[in-house]
Amino acid sequence: MNEVLLILGMTLVTFLPRYGVLALMGRIEMPQPLFKALRYVPVTVLSAIIAPDLLLKDGSVNLALNNSFLAAGIIAILVSWRTKNLLLTIVLGMAALWVWRAVFPV
Repeated sequence: MNEVLLILGMTLVTFLPRYGVLALMGRIEMPQPLFKALRYVPVTVLSAIIAPDLLLKDGSVNLALNNSFLAAGIIAILVSWRTKNLLLTIVLGMAALWVWRAVFPV
């Protein structure tokens, strides 16, 4: 029973803050610059999640050659930028990670 209450509580905590904004979206005319700015939210959030894994090791910035996450991330960014192909980006990014770890062991 506790699990059901926990799930219901998490549902309410997640849903209620968003509902107000969604209810207003249909009633209030939103300015066009706001919609343009909102296009960048997913990229910003994803960058904030990924950047610490690429750059930090044990709480400090790691720009060494043996930082395979950073090397693979840079290669994945370049592949994504040039091809705009998600599957190719994932495959080449993982391949770069494995090759980099084989060449520069941690």
